[in-house]
Amino acid sequence: MTMPQAPDAEALYAQLLVLVRNWLARASMAAGNDSRAEPAIVGIYSGGAWLAERLHADLDLTTPFGVVSSTFHRDDFATRGLHPSANRTTLPFDVNGRTILLVDDVLYTGRTTRAALNELYDFGRPARVDLAVLIDRGGRELPICAQLCAAQMVLPPMHMLALERDETQLQTMRLAFRLESKA
Repeated sequence: MTMPQAPDAEALYAQLLVLVRNWLARASMAAGNDSRAEPAIVGIYSGGAWLAERLHADLDLTTPFGVVSSTFHRDDFATRGLHPSANRTTLPFDVNGRTILLVDDVLYTGRTTRAALNELYDFGRPARVDLAVLIDRGGRELPICAQLCAAQMVLPPMHMLALERDETQLQTMRLAFRLESKA
């Protein structure tokens, strides 16, 4: 079986940026003048965090972006354990009553999203949480869907799609997908 070609992460990011800009306009209008209800972007570590950071910069947002780690809420934590470089959740704003855009790179089974939602709710109760992803690859094991999605791509279960960030070009934060076969 031949491996499919990895999608163009930069082209997908451009599409996601347009979707998020429209989402922010609607969410800001709904918040009105209540600064506590101002929408915020929260990325799921690690690919979603990279996307949240870049969206925050490209949209010139005043509300800081946040990052959530799904590590402690994963249903396979007992078998995976704690990775030595596990990131911590950073939410530099009150989540209570706020509209949150949860951002991730790839939506697959829904288990990482579920764990990230559990982590987010450990910090308070948002008014609303929407999900934005670069790619929805199907294969859901939980009833989770993305409200904002740049592309859908069907991949066999033995393939993995990983987002990479060019660390040498932090000003541009260029992104690329790598397609791998699982062993």
